[in-house]
Amino acid sequence: MNINWYPGHMKKTKEAIKKSLSLVDIVYEIVDSRIPISSQNPDIDGIIGDKPRIKILNKSDLADEKSNIEWIEYFKKVGIPAVLVDSINNKGLDDLINLSYILTEGKRKRLELKGIKNKPIRAMIVGIPNVGKSTLINSLSKRKGAKVGNRPGVTKSNQWIKVKGNIELLDTPGILWPKFEDKNVALNLAFTGAIKDELLDIENLTIKLVEKLNTISEDYIQKRYKVSIEDKSPYEIIVEIGKKRGCIISGGEVDFSKACNIILDEFRKGVMGRITLELPH
Repeated sequence: MNINWYPGHMKKTKEAIKKSLSLVDIVYEIVDSRIPISSQNPDIDGIIGDKPRIKILNKSDLADEKSNIEWIEYFKKVGIPAVLVDSINNKGLDDLINLSYILTEGKRKRLELKGIKNKPIRAMIVGIPNVGKSTLINSLSKRKGAKVGNRPGVTKSNQWIKVKGNIELLDTPGILWPKFEDKNVALNLAFTGAIKDELLDIENLTIKLVEKLNTISEDYIQKRYKVSIEDKSPYEIIVEIGKKRGCIISGGEVDFSKACNIILDEFRKGVMGRITLELPH
């Protein structure tokens, strides 16, 4: 599958992030807990440089609990502070704020020596599309101040937002990189909805998803759809699921496209269970 997406506004966003770094004390890099490596932009390290950073593993409620712990330990080992967040249910927000104060303590003390007290911590939030930035901002600010959508690319411009914990947050549009060098990274992004579905072959994508899920655990498909996967190809499994779900068109044929959309949608919403697609090792 040839997956590539790099809207023009993303190039401008990259330039805007570089210009705005001097305005902030800390950077929040938000990723998808199900794919913490695939959902991070490899350009971010070079853009941020030595600026203090927190890796926010969002959508942690959709990822395997044991795997979440493994990822936190992994980022700790490589020297990147990380927190697990479920922004929809307001979980992990206090951990994020506390860690922000710890990482900016030195700068705040220097300001206090100059007589500047209670200055808000200024943070910039960056990340690829559809990892939940807007939902996180709304949870932190306790208001519907940011546009939220389940389609990548909703946020189009920078905006400062006052959030809890005496923090001011600079939101930025999501950015992807121009070319996906690793096919698995591209597929993981497509599976989780970081790339617009209009640009994808949903049927082939779902075949790849079923194949990947079965390599992680045969239970995910079998338990959810009550179908046997033994000696069946991903295509045949999807046909069986289509029959079970009543995806039938005239002539008794299975509406393969409809069955694929059901499977993809249920994976993305966590209906199949808490699934992590990649691990540190």
